[in-house]
Amino acid sequence: MTNGAVNMAKISFFHGFLPECSLAETPEQIIRTIREQTFRYNRDNISRTKAYQEYYLLHPEIKWSFLASMVSRNAGWNMCDLQGAWFPSMIDAKTRKALFMTYERANWLIFQDIFPQLLIHHYKTEIEEEMFHLFREFFVSSFMQEEWRGFWETGDRDRLMQSLIINEQNVIEEPVIGHPVYKRRVFKSKLFFLEDRFHFSSVVFPTKRGNLYGASVSDFRKLDSRIALGNRLSQILFKEDLYPHFKEFALSTEPTGSRRDYERFCQDAPYTGTPLLRTVYEEQEHHVHKQLEDWSKKRKVKESWFQRSAFEEPVKLTEWFFRKQRQIHKLIKLEELFKK
Repeated sequence: MTNGAVNMAKISFFHGFLPECSLAETPEQIIRTIREQTFRYNRDNISRTKAYQEYYLLHPEIKWSFLASMVSRNAGWNMCDLQGAWFPSMIDAKTRKALFMTYERANWLIFQDIFPQLLIHHYKTEIEEEMFHLFREFFVSSFMQEEWRGFWETGDRDRLMQSLIINEQNVIEEPVIGHPVYKRRVFKSKLFFLEDRFHFSSVVFPTKRGNLYGASVSDFRKLDSRIALGNRLSQILFKEDLYPHFKEFALSTEPTGSRRDYERFCQDAPYTGTPLLRTVYEEQEHHVHKQLEDWSKKRKVKESWFQRSAFEEPVKLTEWFFRKQRQIHKLIKLEELFKK
Protein backbone atom coordinates (compact mmCIF):
# COMPACT_ATOMS: atom_id res chain seq x y z
CA MET A 1 0.00 0.00 0.00
CA THR A 2 1.36 3.41 -0.95
CA ASN A 3 1.85 6.21 1.59
CA GLY A 4 -1.09 8.05 0.05
CA ALA A 5 -3.31 5.01 0.40
CA VAL A 6 -2.22 4.53 4.02
CA ASN A 7 -3.04 8.17 4.81
CA MET A 8 -6.45 7.88 3.15
CA ALA A 9 -7.18 4.70 5.12
CA LYS A 10 -6.28 6.50 8.35
CA ILE A 11 -8.48 9.48 7.49
CA SER A 12 -11.36 7.16 6.54
CA PHE A 13 -11.04 5.12 9.75
CA PHE A 14 -11.00 8.22 11.98
CA HIS A 15 -13.59 10.18 10.05
CA GLY A 16 -16.07 9.66 12.89
CA PHE A 17 -13.57 11.09 15.37
CA LEU A 18 -12.39 14.19 13.52
CA PRO A 19 -13.94 15.74 10.40
CA GLU A 20 -11.77 16.02 7.33
CA CYS A 21 -10.24 19.30 6.35
CA SER A 22 -9.44 20.31 2.78
CA LEU A 23 -7.28 22.87 1.05
CA ALA A 24 -10.48 24.67 0.06
CA GLU A 25 -11.34 25.54 3.65
CA THR A 26 -10.48 28.98 4.95
CA PRO A 27 -8.58 29.60 8.21
CA GLU A 28 -11.87 30.78 9.73
CA GLN A 29 -13.53 27.47 8.87
CA ILE A 30 -10.64 25.50 10.38
CA ILE A 31 -10.79 27.63 13.54
CA ARG A 32 -14.53 26.99 13.84
CA THR A 33 -13.99 23.24 13.37
CA ILE A 34 -11.32 23.19 16.08
CA ARG A 35 -13.59 25.05 18.52
CA GLU A 36 -16.50 22.73 17.77
CA GLN A 37 -14.42 19.57 18.25
CA THR A 38 -12.85 20.89 21.47
CA PHE A 39 -16.30 21.66 22.88
CA ARG A 40 -17.61 18.26 21.72
CA TYR A 41 -14.93 16.24 23.49
CA ASN A 42 -14.56 18.39 26.62
CA ARG A 43 -17.95 17.30 27.99
CA ASP A 44 -16.72 15.17 30.88
CA ASN A 45 -13.94 12.87 32.03
CA ILE A 46 -15.05 9.98 29.82
CA SER A 47 -15.19 12.01 26.60
CA ARG A 48 -11.78 13.54 27.34
CA THR A 49 -10.19 10.16 28.07
CA LYS A 50 -11.50 8.67 24.84
CA ALA A 51 -10.55 11.71 22.76
CA TYR A 52 -6.95 11.64 23.98
CA GLN A 53 -6.71 7.91 23.22
CA GLU A 54 -8.29 8.20 19.77
CA TYR A 55 -5.99 11.07 18.93
CA TYR A 56 -2.93 9.02 19.94
CA LEU A 57 -4.04 6.17 17.68
CA LEU A 58 -4.28 8.68 14.85
CA HIS A 59 -1.01 10.43 15.75
CA PRO A 60 1.32 8.05 17.65
CA GLU A 61 4.07 10.63 17.31
CA ILE A 62 2.24 12.68 19.98
CA LYS A 63 3.15 10.45 22.92
CA TRP A 64 1.71 12.93 25.43
CA SER A 65 -1.79 12.12 24.20
CA PHE A 66 -1.56 8.48 25.35
CA LEU A 67 -0.14 9.63 28.68
CA ALA A 68 -3.03 12.10 29.00
CA SER A 69 -5.59 9.38 28.31
CA MET A 70 -4.16 7.08 30.99
CA VAL A 71 -3.86 9.87 33.57
CA SER A 72 -7.41 10.94 32.69
CA ARG A 73 -8.61 7.41 33.53
CA ASN A 74 -7.08 7.91 36.99
CA ALA A 75 -8.87 11.24 37.36
CA GLY A 76 -12.15 9.44 36.64
CA TRP A 77 -11.41 6.79 39.26
CA ASN A 78 -10.56 9.48 41.82
CA MET A 79 -13.81 11.32 41.02
CA CYS A 80 -15.86 8.16 41.44
CA ASP A 81 -14.09 7.21 44.70
CA LEU A 82 -15.87 10.22 46.16
CA GLN A 83 -19.21 8.47 45.50
CA GLY A 84 -17.96 4.96 46.25
CA ALA A 85 -18.31 2.65 49.23
CA TRP A 86 -15.88 4.44 51.55
CA PHE A 87 -15.37 8.19 51.24
CA PRO A 88 -19.00 9.35 51.69
CA SER A 89 -18.89 8.24 55.32
CA MET A 90 -15.66 10.15 55.94
CA ILE A 91 -16.18 13.33 53.93
CA ASP A 92 -19.25 15.55 53.88
CA ALA A 93 -21.10 16.15 50.61
CA LYS A 94 -19.94 19.78 50.30
CA THR A 95 -16.26 18.83 50.53
CA ARG A 96 -16.72 15.91 48.13
CA LYS A 97 -18.33 18.27 45.64
CA ALA A 98 -15.36 20.64 45.96
CA LEU A 99 -12.91 17.75 45.48
CA PHE A 100 -14.80 16.60 42.40
CA MET A 101 -14.79 20.11 40.95
CA THR A 102 -11.02 20.38 41.52
CA TYR A 103 -10.42 17.29 39.36
CA GLU A 104 -13.04 18.36 36.83
CA ARG A 105 -11.92 21.98 36.54
CA ALA A 106 -8.22 21.10 36.21
CA ASN A 107 -8.85 18.49 33.55
CA TRP A 108 -11.31 20.72 31.68
CA LEU A 109 -8.79 23.58 31.59
CA ILE A 110 -5.99 21.33 30.38
CA PHE A 111 -8.16 19.91 27.59
CA GLN A 112 -9.41 23.38 26.63
CA ASP A 113 -5.81 24.51 26.23
CA ILE A 114 -4.25 21.39 24.72
CA PHE A 115 -6.84 19.94 22.35
CA PRO A 116 -6.77 22.92 19.95
CA GLN A 117 -2.98 22.46 19.79
CA LEU A 118 -3.43 18.79 18.94
CA LEU A 119 -5.99 19.64 16.26
CA ILE A 120 -3.74 22.29 14.73
CA HIS A 121 -1.06 19.58 14.44
CA HIS A 122 -3.63 17.18 12.97
CA TYR A 123 -4.85 19.56 10.26
CA LYS A 124 -1.33 20.79 9.51
CA THR A 125 -0.37 17.15 8.91
CA GLU A 126 -3.49 16.45 6.85
CA ILE A 127 -3.29 19.37 4.43
CA GLU A 128 0.48 19.92 4.71
CA GLU A 129 0.29 23.64 5.38
CA GLU A 130 1.91 25.77 8.07
CA MET A 131 -0.55 26.79 10.77
CA PHE A 132 1.48 28.85 13.22
CA HIS A 133 -0.98 31.69 12.75
CA LEU A 134 -3.75 29.60 14.38
CA PHE A 135 -2.01 29.41 17.75
CA ARG A 136 -2.86 32.99 18.66
CA GLU A 137 -6.57 32.26 18.06
CA PHE A 138 -6.47 29.77 20.94
CA PHE A 139 -4.17 31.73 23.29
CA VAL A 140 -1.47 29.04 23.20
CA SER A 141 1.48 29.98 25.41
CA SER A 142 4.54 31.36 23.66
CA PHE A 143 6.48 28.50 25.25
CA MET A 144 4.34 25.89 23.48
CA GLN A 145 4.39 27.80 20.19
CA GLU A 146 8.18 27.54 20.19
CA GLU A 147 8.07 23.89 21.25
CA TRP A 148 5.67 22.98 18.43
CA ARG A 149 7.89 24.84 15.98
CA GLY A 150 10.85 22.83 17.24
CA PHE A 151 8.94 19.57 17.00
CA TRP A 152 7.86 20.23 13.40
CA GLU A 153 11.51 20.88 12.54
CA THR A 154 13.19 18.04 14.47
CA GLY A 155 10.46 15.46 15.17
CA ASP A 156 11.70 15.04 18.78
CA ARG A 157 8.73 13.19 20.32
CA ASP A 158 10.10 12.98 23.86
CA ARG A 159 10.93 16.69 24.00
CA LEU A 160 7.39 17.56 22.89
CA MET A 161 5.90 15.20 25.47
CA GLN A 162 7.89 16.83 28.26
CA SER A 163 6.98 20.29 26.99
CA LEU A 164 3.28 19.44 27.05
CA ILE A 165 3.65 18.11 30.62
CA ILE A 166 5.31 21.37 31.66
CA ASN A 167 2.64 23.40 29.91
CA GLU A 168 -0.37 21.56 31.35
CA GLN A 169 0.82 21.93 34.94
CA ASN A 170 1.54 25.62 34.48
CA VAL A 171 -1.90 26.10 32.89
CA ILE A 172 -3.66 24.91 36.08
CA GLU A 173 -1.22 26.50 38.54
CA GLU A 174 -3.13 29.74 39.19
CA PRO A 175 -6.77 29.02 38.23
CA VAL A 176 -6.93 25.72 40.18
CA ILE A 177 -3.99 25.16 42.53
CA GLY A 178 -3.84 28.82 43.52
CA HIS A 179 -7.59 29.47 43.51
CA PRO A 180 -8.67 30.66 47.00
CA VAL A 181 -11.80 28.45 47.09
CA TYR A 182 -9.91 25.27 46.18
CA LYS A 183 -7.08 26.18 48.57
CA ARG A 184 -9.56 26.52 51.43
CA ARG A 185 -12.00 23.69 50.71
CA VAL A 186 -9.78 21.10 49.04
CA PHE A 187 -6.12 21.49 49.87
CA LYS A 188 -6.90 21.90 53.56
CA SER A 189 -9.36 18.98 53.65
CA LYS A 190 -8.80 15.85 55.72
CA LEU A 191 -8.69 13.57 52.66
CA PHE A 192 -6.16 15.70 50.81
CA PHE A 193 -3.91 15.80 53.90
CA LEU A 194 -4.03 12.01 54.33
CA GLU A 195 -3.41 11.28 50.67
CA ASP A 196 -0.64 13.83 50.27
CA ARG A 197 1.13 13.16 53.57
CA PHE A 198 0.95 9.36 53.63
CA HIS A 199 1.13 8.59 49.90
CA PHE A 200 -2.40 7.19 49.80
CA SER A 201 -2.94 8.64 46.33
CA SER A 202 -1.27 7.21 43.24
CA VAL A 203 -1.48 7.28 39.48
CA VAL A 204 -1.66 3.69 38.25
CA PHE A 205 -1.35 2.14 34.82
CA PRO A 206 -3.12 -1.25 34.80
CA THR A 207 -2.49 -4.31 32.65
CA LYS A 208 -4.84 -7.16 31.76
CA ARG A 209 -2.46 -9.46 33.65
CA GLY A 210 -3.67 -7.83 36.86
CA ASN A 211 -0.60 -5.72 37.62
CA LEU A 212 -0.52 -2.01 38.42
CA TYR A 213 2.43 0.23 37.63
CA GLY A 214 2.86 3.90 38.38
CA ALA A 215 3.91 6.36 41.06
CA SER A 216 2.55 7.81 44.28
CA VAL A 217 1.48 11.43 44.44
CA SER A 218 2.87 13.82 47.06
CA ASP A 219 3.48 17.57 47.32
CA PHE A 220 0.71 17.96 44.74
CA ARG A 221 0.44 21.69 45.38
CA LYS A 222 4.03 22.25 44.23
CA LEU A 223 4.45 22.90 40.52
CA ASP A 224 7.90 21.29 40.38
CA SER A 225 6.57 18.12 42.01
CA ARG A 226 3.68 17.77 39.56
CA ILE A 227 6.00 18.21 36.57
CA ALA A 228 8.49 15.68 37.99
CA LEU A 229 5.60 13.24 38.50
CA GLY A 230 4.46 13.72 34.89
CA ASN A 231 7.98 13.05 33.61
CA ARG A 232 8.24 9.93 35.75
CA LEU A 233 4.86 8.64 34.60
CA SER A 234 5.80 9.22 30.96
CA GLN A 235 8.92 7.11 31.38
CA ILE A 236 6.95 4.30 33.01
CA LEU A 237 4.21 4.35 30.38
CA PHE A 238 6.64 4.07 27.49
CA LYS A 239 9.08 1.57 29.03
CA GLU A 240 9.77 -0.85 26.22
CA ASP A 241 8.73 -3.97 28.17
CA LEU A 242 5.58 -2.40 29.71
CA TYR A 243 4.12 -0.21 26.97
CA PRO A 244 2.51 -3.07 24.98
CA HIS A 245 0.63 -4.23 28.11
CA PHE A 246 -0.66 -0.73 28.88
CA LYS A 247 -1.77 -0.28 25.28
CA GLU A 248 -3.51 -3.67 25.33
CA PHE A 249 -5.43 -2.66 28.45
CA ALA A 250 -6.39 0.72 26.99
CA LEU A 251 -7.59 -0.65 23.66
CA SER A 252 -9.69 -3.40 25.22
CA THR A 253 -11.11 -1.54 28.23
CA GLU A 254 -13.77 1.12 27.80
CA PRO A 255 -13.26 3.93 30.35
CA THR A 256 -16.19 4.18 32.76
CA GLY A 257 -14.74 5.97 35.79
CA SER A 258 -15.25 2.87 37.93
CA ARG A 259 -12.20 1.15 39.37
CA ARG A 260 -13.89 -2.02 38.20
CA ASP A 261 -12.23 -1.18 34.86
CA TYR A 262 -9.03 -2.75 36.20
CA GLU A 263 -10.07 -4.45 39.46
CA ARG A 264 -11.70 -7.26 37.48
CA PHE A 265 -8.25 -8.27 36.22
CA CYS A 266 -6.62 -8.17 39.68
CA GLN A 267 -6.41 -10.80 42.42
CA ASP A 268 -7.18 -9.74 45.99
CA ALA A 269 -8.17 -6.19 45.04
CA PRO A 270 -9.97 -4.58 48.01
CA TYR A 271 -13.57 -3.62 47.42
CA THR A 272 -13.86 0.05 46.47
CA GLY A 273 -17.40 0.13 45.10
CA THR A 274 -16.69 3.03 42.74
CA PRO A 275 -19.71 3.63 40.51
CA LEU A 276 -19.83 4.44 36.79
CA LEU A 277 -19.00 8.12 36.39
CA ARG A 278 -21.99 9.03 34.25
CA THR A 279 -24.40 7.47 36.76
CA VAL A 280 -23.31 9.82 39.56
CA TYR A 281 -22.09 13.01 37.87
CA GLU A 282 -23.83 15.28 35.38
CA GLU A 283 -21.93 17.26 32.79
CA GLN A 284 -20.57 20.46 34.29
CA GLU A 285 -20.90 23.84 32.64
CA HIS A 286 -17.58 25.67 32.72
CA HIS A 287 -16.78 29.27 31.99
CA VAL A 288 -13.53 31.13 31.51
CA HIS A 289 -14.33 34.37 33.29
CA LYS A 290 -11.25 36.06 31.88
CA GLN A 291 -8.79 34.85 29.30
CA LEU A 292 -5.87 33.12 30.97
CA GLU A 293 -2.58 34.96 30.72
CA ASP A 294 0.42 33.44 28.99
CA TRP A 295 2.08 31.69 31.93
CA SER A 296 5.45 31.53 30.12
CA LYS A 297 5.66 35.32 30.13
CA LYS A 298 5.32 35.36 33.92
CA ARG A 299 7.35 32.28 34.94
CA LYS A 300 10.77 31.27 33.70
CA VAL A 301 11.02 27.74 32.28
CA LYS A 302 13.41 25.79 34.50
CA GLU A 303 15.99 23.40 33.07
CA SER A 304 15.11 20.97 35.88
CA TRP A 305 11.61 20.59 34.38
CA PHE A 306 13.17 18.64 31.50
CA GLN A 307 15.12 16.24 33.73
CA ARG A 308 14.29 12.55 33.53
CA SER A 309 13.51 10.37 36.55
CA ALA A 310 16.24 8.23 38.09
CA PHE A 311 13.72 5.45 38.94
CA GLU A 312 14.83 5.07 42.53
CA GLU A 313 11.44 3.65 43.55
CA PRO A 314 9.83 0.48 42.15
CA VAL A 315 7.30 1.10 39.40
CA LYS A 316 5.26 -2.06 40.02
CA LEU A 317 2.77 -0.96 42.66
CA THR A 318 0.16 -3.75 42.77
CA GLU A 319 0.64 -5.06 46.32
CA TRP A 320 1.73 -1.68 47.72
CA PHE A 321 -1.27 0.07 46.19
CA PHE A 322 -3.80 -2.44 47.52
CA ARG A 323 -2.15 -2.30 50.96
CA LYS A 324 -2.52 1.51 50.98
CA GLN A 325 -6.17 1.18 50.01
CA ARG A 326 -6.80 -1.23 52.89
CA GLN A 327 -5.05 1.15 55.29
CA ILE A 328 -7.28 4.08 54.40
CA HIS A 329 -10.36 1.83 54.61
CA LYS A 330 -9.31 0.89 58.16
CA LEU A 331 -8.89 4.57 59.05
CA ILE A 332 -12.40 5.25 57.78
CA LYS A 333 -13.81 2.38 59.86
CA LEU A 334 -12.02 3.68 62.95
CA GLU A 335 -13.43 7.15 62.40
CA GLU A 336 -16.93 5.70 62.06
CA LEU A 337 -16.47 3.88 65.39
CA PHE A 338 -15.36 7.07 67.14
CA LYS A 339 -18.36 8.93 65.73
CA LYS A 340 -20.68 6.28 67.17
